[in-house]
Amino acid sequence: MLKNDQLDAWDRENFFHPSTHLGQFARGEAPNRVIKTGEGCHITDRDGTRLLDAFAGLYCVNVGYGRQEIAEAIAEQAKELAYYHAYVGHGTEASITLSKMILDRAPDHMSKVYFGLSGSDANETNIKLVWYYNNILGRPEKKKIISRWRGYHGSGLMTGSLTGLELFHKKFDLPLSQVIHTEAPYYFRRPDTAMSEADFVAHCAAELENLIEEEGADTIAAFIGEPALGTGGLVPPPEGYWDAIQKVLEKHDILLIADEVVTGFGRLGSMFGSEHYGLKPDLITIAKGLTSAYAPLSGSIVSDKMWKVLEQGTDENGPIGHGWTYSAHPIGAAAGVANLKLIDDLNLIENAGKTGAYFKKALEAAVGDHAKVGDVRGEGLLCAVEFVADRDDRTFFDASEKVGPSVAAALLEEGIIGRAMPQGDIIGFAPPFCITEAEADEVAIKLAKAVGKVLG
Repeated sequence: MLKNDQLDAWDRENFFHPSTHLGQFARGEAPNRVIKTGEGCHITDRDGTRLLDAFAGLYCVNVGYGRQEIAEAIAEQAKELAYYHAYVGHGTEASITLSKMILDRAPDHMSKVYFGLSGSDANETNIKLVWYYNNILGRPEKKKIISRWRGYHGSGLMTGSLTGLELFHKKFDLPLSQVIHTEAPYYFRRPDTAMSEADFVAHCAAELENLIEEEGADTIAAFIGEPALGTGGLVPPPEGYWDAIQKVLEKHDILLIADEVVTGFGRLGSMFGSEHYGLKPDLITIAKGLTSAYAPLSGSIVSDKMWKVLEQGTDENGPIGHGWTYSAHPIGAAAGVANLKLIDDLNLIENAGKTGAYFKKALEAAVGDHAKVGDVRGEGLLCAVEFVADRDDRTFFDASEKVGPSVAAALLEEGIIGRAMPQGDIIGFAPPFCITEAEADEVAIKLAKAVGKVLG
């Protein structure tokens, strides 16, 4: 197929792409790719190039591409009722049904779902609810939020502040003053290689305790964390981490927000990361896996404990002053209902756990012994390979060498999409839940070829 040069020109002249080197793209120095179709774990671009998407878009197309059941649900909803708002008690069959389906799957102590459109706006909602909660309880000073370095929670003003990655702060005047950061549960990058996992967990808990003491527990409202780190490196927590952290939070009456935008609805082989790691959150953030990205939709799941205080607040102050025009959008809700049904009907969460374990072993077998591979890690269908200049003394490459992006580019030449993660030479994998063992083998074999091309 001949490239549509007009489309290419329009792209570079008109389209502001997120997370893109704007100058290089506008000048034509960086490639673009126009995606046309998708099926299962594969996408095809306008030139007919077929790629195995081992990152499921942005770890969000969990059920795989081309699911007609979801497309048909979206179409039927659009024909019947394309939009109505959710303000002042209004709802649709889809939004009400989806609320019930989410709470049927969520931890037992959760009470209600507030819908938005993205993980970023859901976390903005969460912070507002936390502040409202403490104001109603007469604790106006208890407002700071603790996040973690390398955590990812969005790219708005507050959520970009919560995100603990330099790229999302640099030149944006972030983080805002209400946000403070603590140690990431990233065992491979522990400050002392002699630390055992138990030592490192104790270190993380002590760092959190020290931060709370420095700031004053009466000024800290909540702690936010992904059950397993996503964009910051695709890092499962060391054993015992969440138990230790929750003990510190309980001691100081600090709320827990579990950001399950990536882990929710099966990515780890469990319905929620909270149940996978034994968290008891006060708020749960959901988005990507809620609709498998077939339509935009996010949510904040509110606990019984918080809901009672929110009710008290409206009894005292009138209707809560928070809402989005597109909250509980019926087309997004219809996609969510069809998506969750499909996850159940196809037993995709079990496949995510089983095939994820197989995939991690395949990656270990393919590249685990390479002299420049420092770590192969994963949980469910969330896996990563981290490269080092010297694995014996854990010397990292200089960022200017762009090892991770070079391996990702070489892998793309092999027909596989993996993601070069920020702040490290890390290739991330988070394929659709429908990936087969044969496809997992293909990714691992072609990764080995790409690593060989770049690192010998």
